[in-house]
Amino acid sequence: MTELTQLFAVIAVLTGVITSFSVWAPRRLWLKASALAFALLFLPAAYVGLSRLLSMPKPAQLEWWHAQAEEATVLASSFRENEAIYLWLQMPELPEPRAYALPWNRDLAEQLQAAQREAAESQTQVQMRLPFERSEDDQEPKFYAMPQPAQPPKDLDPSPPQFHRRQAQNDA
Repeated sequence: MTELTQLFAVIAVLTGVITSFSVWAPRRLWLKASALAFALLFLPAAYVGLSRLLSMPKPAQLEWWHAQAEEATVLASSFRENEAIYLWLQMPELPEPRAYALPWNRDLAEQLQAAQREAAESQTQVQMRLPFERSEDDQEPKFYAMPQPAQPPKDLDPSPPQFHRRQAQNDA
C-alpha cells in the first residue's frame, strides 16, 4: 500500500503545481476557478483509478522493475483461452506475490499444465524461467516442476548416542 500512497502523493504535488500555474496566470476568474475545480475532481479520480489497478493482473510485457528476474515461483494460475494466462508469481526478492497476465499461447499453457501435474505428483512447486523475457526462444521450457528434495542420508552414524549414569559420591 505504500507504493500507492507514494504515487498518489507525486500525482497530488504535480496537480498542485500545474493548478497553481493556472490560478496565478493573468486570466479571467472563471478560468481560474474551473482549473481549481478540475484539479479537485482529478485527485479523487486518480486515487480511485490507482486503487482499482491494484487488484488487476499486470500485463507481463509492462513489467520493467523486475524485468531481469531469473526465476519466479508460480503460486497459482488461470487460463482464459484465446485471451490470457493469468499467473500469481512469487519473486525471490519480494515479500508479497504479484499478479501477471501473459498473452495467450497454447503451447505455454500446455507446458504450465504439465509442470503443475508433475509438481503435484512430486509434491513440489512450479517454477518459471525468465518470467518477463520477451524472446520467442522455446528451446528450454518456461515452466518446470521443482525437483523433489533429496532425502537425508540414512547411514550417517550407525551407533546411537550412549549415556552413562554417574554415581553420586558421598564424602561423609
